[in-house]
Amino acid sequence: MAHRSGYTLIELIVVIGIMSLLVGLLLPAVQKVRHAADSLRCRNNLKQASLACHQYHDTAGALPAAFRTGGSSLPYLQWRTLIGPYLEQDAAFAAAQADYARAPNAFKASPPHSGMDRLVPVFACPADWRTQTAWTVRAKGQTWHVTHSSYFANSGSRTKLRDGVVYANSKTRLELVRDGTSSTLLFGERPPSADLRFGWLYASVGQDGAGSLDSVIGVRDPNTAFESDYRPCGLGPFAFAGRRVEDPCSAFQYWSLHPCGANFAFCDGSVRFLTYSADSILPALATRAGGEVFDMP
Repeated sequence: MAHRSGYTLIELIVVIGIMSLLVGLLLPAVQKVRHAADSLRCRNNLKQASLACHQYHDTAGALPAAFRTGGSSLPYLQWRTLIGPYLEQDAAFAAAQADYARAPNAFKASPPHSGMDRLVPVFACPADWRTQTAWTVRAKGQTWHVTHSSYFANSGSRTKLRDGVVYANSKTRLELVRDGTSSTLLFGERPPSADLRFGWLYASVGQDGAGSLDSVIGVRDPNTAFESDYRPCGLGPFAFAGRRVEDPCSAFQYWSLHPCGANFAFCDGSVRFLTYSADSILPALATRAGGEVFDMP
């Protein structure tokens, strides 16, 4: 009588064990490759944005401001949209001009400005899925539908000291970056805040009305958003270190979802990965002139 061949239970358990071991060995390698690919794409985004800032500088005679206030026709429109024409985002910039002509207050416009929830991939790090879609955010009794950015310009040691290269109403010329363009940060990575209140891509005022945490970051910015989840964070300053997206205190400093550090663009157009052990040198890289402010007349 013929017998049907098959696997015994022990053989099956051994095979499953071997497969589980192989998968366990493979997953870290796959994750490492994925992290490397995300970091590379982020560096490419920062490179494109830094080159666009240089083109803007060649045309306007200065780097873009974090945003303009006062008599500006585009109040609180952030630097990311201002350099749009140099990133093949002419349509987005033209739409912003049309929206501001219709409704000069981007935060109270009805219907909302089209740019408030526009996705611009060059400002979104692929490591953070939250930057890949628009979100409904409620704060201070109002509701907005907005997109977020992964990249923030360097406002110096503290945003209100204006000793960086980009801040509200700035007109910084590269030849006046006294510490050297290769030694001064232009912008770097930081995921949107845990509650998505900070990190809006299009227009916002930040925690202090000067753009801090929304369009720019000062590496020693204090916590002035003393309300709700931010109160337990303390006054600061906050260290350049690995953090978690669900931590509200992660909004106050540069960091990334890449292992061990974050990508930064420098004023000469170069892009480098700085490890978290570099926290002690961030203030030196962020300030361009020892606290002096150089603006165009």
